[in-house]
Amino acid sequence: MSQEIRVSADDHEDHASESGAEGGSRKAKPVRIDPQDERAALALEFVTHVIEDMEVDCEVILTRAEEDSPDEIRIEIQGKDSARVIGKKGQVLQALQFLTHRVVNRPGDEKRHILVDAEGYRSRRDDNLASMARKLGKEALKLGKIITFEPMNPRDRRVVHMALAKFEGVITKSEGEGDDRRVQIIPVRR
Repeated sequence: MSQEIRVSADDHEDHASESGAEGGSRKAKPVRIDPQDERAALALEFVTHVIEDMEVDCEVILTRAEEDSPDEIRIEIQGKDSARVIGKKGQVLQALQFLTHRVVNRPGDEKRHILVDAEGYRSRRDDNLASMARKLGKEALKLGKIITFEPMNPRDRRVVHMALAKFEGVITKSEGEGDDRRVQIIPVRR
């Protein structure tokens, strides 16, 4: 008899990539800013060229970074073809962010965090993942079993850890190596 339950973060995911701009609740529209430095301008130019080469009807804008991450470069993609930019389970968006990171962060330069989003997909996904993590935290407590997610990327693992950081009765732990790294929700006895 197993004392562990396995789940996938994508089992409960908001299917924003399928519904594009029409899906989910709307948050405030991002505010366009002018590039404050050469690297932000490079990131904006790179993403704009990729979007043009993809021949999708979208606009690329540089937006204000979060107050706790002033060195972050945030790029938002908006338009009727944004679902194509997001891709299945956010894979196209993730690849675009990875490439932009590589273009902007050259060896010897101080690393800048890059965030590329389309129609608020990432924030919706983070909200859904955090909600699912809390639900599974309750389930782990109720059943007294460890719940293990399928492998996740570092960003998604962080969302789960943060969502359960102050959750009474459970701890979280990442286990595994590389692409096989997964989060466990572990009930603790008092």
